[in-house]
Amino acid sequence: MMLNSAMCGRYKLTTPTGVIVEDFGIRSGRLNLAPRFNIAPTQSAPVVRHMAGTRTMAMLRWGLIPSWAKDTKIAFSTTNARAETVADKPAFRDAFKARRALVVADGFYEWKSEAGGKQPYLIARKDERPMAFAGLWERWQPQDGTEAVESFTIIVTAANALISDLHDRMPVILDPAQFDMWLDADHHPPSDVLKPYDPARMYLRPVSRALNSVQNEGPELLDAPRQQAFLL
Repeated sequence: MMLNSAMCGRYKLTTPTGVIVEDFGIRSGRLNLAPRFNIAPTQSAPVVRHMAGTRTMAMLRWGLIPSWAKDTKIAFSTTNARAETVADKPAFRDAFKARRALVVADGFYEWKSEAGGKQPYLIARKDERPMAFAGLWERWQPQDGTEAVESFTIIVTAANALISDLHDRMPVILDPAQFDMWLDADHHPPSDVLKPYDPARMYLRPVSRALNSVQNEGPELLDAPRQQAFLL
């Protein structure tokens, strides 16, 4: 078995905005979200936070930039934070204490080396409802005084039995009953929150290898793979 070296590096969000607002209890920042089939690092994506006493949703850049960073280059190595070390790593520990978030998704991708190249697989909930990845966020102010950048990371944990043949890690997925606890900066989340999601509630299937390019976007990326070789 050959595992993909990256962790959670691509996901999708095609759920209608109204469903997201209802499922996540959004009270402000009700964005008009377009379907996204290939969200990649450095792109902006919707994140739910507890701000001014209410849940709000905003577009943040994927790849966390700590407040002390000299530039944005660190973001290429902070798209994910390991559950085992997130509370202690310098890039994440301040955000873990005070700036936890929910990253909105309804599927994510992992890859497997197969005949003809790397084959992407979609992983999603069986009920097709949106998922809440456990995340952190930060606000970074450039030294030149230009506009501040708000960014986020996705926390990953050990893969469950469904995913382990593709990768040894997966995003931490939270249930709605855990949202308040995770977003409340006054409480330290219990250690058993950052655990693998129940594999019985998920499915995976192969999708188009066109997904291998971050420049490709659209519903055709979810099509079953064609029986032909692809250039990667």
